Amino acid sequence: MTNSANAPESFSALRTIDLRDATLGHAALKASLPRPETDGASAAATVQGIIDDVRARGFAALAELALRFDGVEQTTTQVPAEARRRALGELDPTVRRALEESIRRATRFAAAQVPSPASVDFGDGATVTQRWEPVRRVGLYVPGGLAVYPSSVIMNVVPALAAGVGSIALASPPQREFGGLPHPTILAAAELLGITEVHAMGGAQAIAAFAYGIDAGAGHGSADGGPAGIEPVDVITGPGNVFVATAKRLVKGAVGIDAEAGPTEIAILADAGATPRYVAADMISQAEHDPNAAAVLVTDSEALAEAVRGELDVQTRTTKHSDRVLTALSGRQSAVILVDDLDAGLRVCNAYAAEHLEILTADPAAVAARVTAAGAVFVGEHSPVSLGDYSAGSNHVLPTSGTAAFASGLNVLTFLKAIQVIEYPEAALREVGDHVVALADAEDLPAHGDAVRHRLEHGEDPGRRRDPHVSNMT
Repeated sequence: MTNSANAPESFSALRTIDLRDATLGHAALKASLPRPETDGASAAATVQGIIDDVRARGFAALAELALRFDGVEQTTTQVPAEARRRALGELDPTVRRALEESIRRATRFAAAQVPSPASVDFGDGATVTQRWEPVRRVGLYVPGGLAVYPSSVIMNVVPALAAGVGSIALASPPQREFGGLPHPTILAAAELLGITEVHAMGGAQAIAAFAYGIDAGAGHGSADGGPAGIEPVDVITGPGNVFVATAKRLVKGAVGIDAEAGPTEIAILADAGATPRYVAADMISQAEHDPNAAAVLVTDSEALAEAVRGELDVQTRTTKHSDRVLTALSGRQSAVILVDDLDAGLRVCNAYAAEHLEILTADPAAVAARVTAAGAVFVGEHSPVSLGDYSAGSNHVLPTSGTAAFASGLNVLTFLKAIQVIEYPEAALREVGDHVVALADAEDLPAHGDAVRHRLEHGEDPGRRRDPHVSNMT
């Protein structure tokens, strides 16, 4: 395995990792793959301090952090209804139609994900049922910063609505150029979806406010003259930067989270027949998100790799965010990975567990069927990641940094919990009771067995529960 620079007149900022003729176990393969350099301990310490401050001082801490990080003075985080209505009224009609189409497709896919109850009858009236209940309240995070993400409003809200969540709060960073409110397109998307609780707050402090709540206090904003409070939520979802992802990790347990959705990443598995122009365009499309974004090409074709570098040279010169793209593509998180064949390439992709994985090979559907770790898989040359970002109907809030090995993209199940209901009448308990007692004794938990023995060894208990409609008086 070697790292090498490419020939002159190629896109030299993108490094090469040569895994040809390498025999690596899974752990060694994972260690060889490109990942960003992060100071996790430093981020965790900073974020924990923010969380502690918000828990201790509530809105005062939020206002101080909004001034420090966003340059905004706040008397409340709550976005007025009039601001949401105005944002929707002033929205470009073309953007509105695009948002409405994305909502329509996402809603259809989310509705199809809603699970049905499951029930098994074991005989003698014994049944075990699993039913699904929505969580009580959710906090949905939509990032700000380098781009505007009304699409993330859709991706967060639609599956929560499909799950039947009754209380939905949305947060997005305050913007100084918009009077301390989130970007108007964010507000317009929330209004389209009927979300009435929107907060101008961002970063780790927004995650802390959702997780632990904010009491209404003295000042201005609520019915009693103080800033509006924020009721704690049960689940927090949404993408964000390293501080948002770290905050979600630190509050997990107090609340549920979807996944640690940090800076975006794309991996492309391509063979010699792939179109270099498409490969380069798709790498650039994700690199423009963030200087820390990752773009990885996995291929068994040196000729394709060289052609893609040439396309990157051309396309990065004309793309709007060229500096951001160049930074992302030259970082340690991005690379061309050369492999012996597509089987080896698929093994690399499953070890990398990309947020977005494109399959640009002959018979891409057959290759995609063998993917075991990815947030979302895009099959064939006409299924680019940007389609999934906006209008495919899929969800773009996906696990990053290899967490797709065990985590899923945002979906309806994120907002549901399964409740098991067990109902056994006496005859059914009698049939299986000896097995319960045997296992309880084997685990040295005799009281577990006694709970069954008391019901079965003495027949009907004269003090057992009676029909409340039948009088005990004589």
